[in-house]
Amino acid sequence: MEQLPGADSAFLALETSDAPAHVGGLTILDASETSDFSFEKLVRTVGERVHLQPRLTRKLRELPLGIDRPYLVADPDFDVRNHIHRIAVASPGGLRDLAELVSYLHARPLHRDRPLWELWFIEGVEGGRHAMFMKSHHCLMDGAAGAGMGELLCDLEPNPPAGQLPPAAMARANQGEAESETTYGDFEIALRAAWNLAGGPRRMLGFGAGILRQVVGMLRLANEEGAPPLPFSAPTASFNADVGPRRAFSATTVSLEDVKTVKEHYGVTVNDVVLAITGGAIREYLSERDELPEESLVATIAVSKRVEGDDEVGNQITMVPCLWATDEPDPVERLKQIHRNAAVSKELSASHDADVVAGMGEAFPPGLTNLFMRTLAPKLATAMAPGNVVVSNVRGTPVPLYVAGARIETMYPLSLLASGQGLNVTVVSYMGKVDVGFIADPDLVEDVWALAEAVPRALAELVEAAEKESAMLAAGE
Repeated sequence: MEQLPGADSAFLALETSDAPAHVGGLTILDASETSDFSFEKLVRTVGERVHLQPRLTRKLRELPLGIDRPYLVADPDFDVRNHIHRIAVASPGGLRDLAELVSYLHARPLHRDRPLWELWFIEGVEGGRHAMFMKSHHCLMDGAAGAGMGELLCDLEPNPPAGQLPPAAMARANQGEAESETTYGDFEIALRAAWNLAGGPRRMLGFGAGILRQVVGMLRLANEEGAPPLPFSAPTASFNADVGPRRAFSATTVSLEDVKTVKEHYGVTVNDVVLAITGGAIREYLSERDELPEESLVATIAVSKRVEGDDEVGNQITMVPCLWATDEPDPVERLKQIHRNAAVSKELSASHDADVVAGMGEAFPPGLTNLFMRTLAPKLATAMAPGNVVVSNVRGTPVPLYVAGARIETMYPLSLLASGQGLNVTVVSYMGKVDVGFIADPDLVEDVWALAEAVPRALAELVEAAEKESAMLAAGE
């Protein structure tokens, strides 16, 4: 039994019927290296390991009227088969066909009366392959923890010895042996709720002070080149509006080596290059539709607060606004501006981080937060949002992973949308590739595939520019 901490609780409270707060991943699987890959083997593998992460076998216990943060409690009726489903993709089973299916599956809210995750085994993928779509509520884990969770279900070889767990799963199993299950009775839960309510005003003041410190920090940096805009002053794009219940997903893959070539040549970071190519794609999309704002859009970067070696579940992220330089037509100058802008944003985050998500979850009762999201937030979200699009970059593993004997080829990420945020970009690196996923409200983004198709072109422009400059330097020009 576990009471959700502030950040995890906030993702539940921020959820509405049109904006479910789960995240997911579409994994393409190649079973050519094993002879017995099947749906039943996948169910068996997940069933053997899911108990190593207790959050995946616990269900919500919410308090009346949302007066306190909810609990995760053991589900006495837990059955892994209630969470794993079998489905086939429409022919010919290409990426666009998979994306259409996943868009539908991702739009469906998770059932709150059982553990908040589900997995879909997808047959009929082109080339004799399979796919797997897993989604879990953001209250359970952030992207970094989700990547670690994947390691529990995956092996480093297609056919490991029977009963052998991967290193991450063995470590989790050993840790689990030392952990004891804590339970609270109704009376203790009521006392804890009363205590938390009594401390609410103090935490609200602390939350307000944190927001004020961040605003003061933004004011202090306001005249510095590359500083993010002040609250209520960011430009808006066509996808910055109230979201509906439908979802549209698209994805693409680019070379990590190409990303690193650009990184090394211009002396920037991988994150800078990711922002440059995704921002370039959005700039192209909006320009072609005569919708590009004159001022730069703002990317809200999801930054992990985890220290090296921290594999705990839950959310440890903060949101950092960064000018995206979408008003700059030259791709190289845009990259350089993003590098400078990111440095200013990191300074702001390091000195004045308000940790808004965790602070909100700690300061306000979930019922009050959810009431705000269902009533006032749709009217205020666009003006209040610190940025136009949330961009997340999750580092995966450079070595191949296998699930139930099938090799993971590609991992396309899907995230969530919120009021005023009708587009989200998430990036995962794996096996020398960078997989980019766009999730959008199709009523706000008419062609989400145009965004995915523009990413390789944006990277190619930067690679070509770097190669030209290198050739000129080599020629002594």
